[in-house]
Amino acid sequence: MTSNLQESGLRPTAFPAGGFPDGGYKMILRDIRQEYQVRAKDGEGKEAFLAIESFNLDVRPGEFVSIVGPSGCGKSTLLDILAGLARATSGSYLIDGKEVTGPALDRGIVMQGYALFPWRTVRKNVEFGLEMKGVASAERGEISRRFIDLVNLQGFEDRYPHELSGGMKQRVAIARALAYDPEILLMDEPFAAVDAQTRETLQDELMRIWDQTKKTIIFVTHSIDEAILLADRVVVMSTNPGRVKSVVRIVLPRPRTNQDMRASSDFAAVRQTVWETLQEDGGEAPPAPEGEEPFGPLRHRPPFAGQLAVADSRLAAGS
Repeated sequence: MTSNLQESGLRPTAFPAGGFPDGGYKMILRDIRQEYQVRAKDGEGKEAFLAIESFNLDVRPGEFVSIVGPSGCGKSTLLDILAGLARATSGSYLIDGKEVTGPALDRGIVMQGYALFPWRTVRKNVEFGLEMKGVASAERGEISRRFIDLVNLQGFEDRYPHELSGGMKQRVAIARALAYDPEILLMDEPFAAVDAQTRETLQDELMRIWDQTKKTIIFVTHSIDEAILLADRVVVMSTNPGRVKSVVRIVLPRPRTNQDMRASSDFAAVRQTVWETLQEDGGEAPPAPEGEEPFGPLRHRPPFAGQLAVADSRLAAGS
């Protein structure tokens, strides 16, 4: 695989710190800061807790961006801001050049807890967003069938959540988020609650779905492997308060599968780059998800590693 990459002339390019030359962004985050009032350490009164500070990032339409960082660095807090479920203390957040003031149907959310309605069948869960948009019943049925097929749940349309496995529930959650056609899909560790084998299957399914739909996806994960496998770029966050430590551009060929990537020395080289970035400035790599081996530094850094990924703290905005 290495020789194919080298022969194809694939090389990373460092984007200018000010952003893409044409400014063709879907999402723009500038100087995002999130501060909370929490109970003081001495138990008396309140004190400020800074969760995120000076967070800057630009995301292009159809881009797949993974966010990885140590536990407690503010990844989920950031996703709440992106979803409109929380307002940043300061900073600006734009989608298509317009300020985001709250939740909207331009963003779909998939969480690790499924969040399915237990009294609704698979079909009715998938149709929920369409109902909120006022889509007619016949059209809802047609759309839900299409997305149930997309996540390979044919034959389970009339099952209830308690009759499904964890992996199947997560497929329903993905189908529901996609069915009402959001422009952006926000995913907060969506595969964390399933076993390792199911997780790999869902990762492959997500890559297939993204390839078909070309949605803009922001994917939060604790897994370095998962972040690299899925993304065009990996945003590495620093320890609390959360900032963009570096942005790693992934130059591995698509389509990707777990089977191909896990056995690839190229993939291992990119993995090394992200791991080293997490270790800089005393940062800690996130814990390995259940079923994965903890990742430590490779004994020998492959000479072609720099051809496959770029890590540059200057890419915090507009990478």
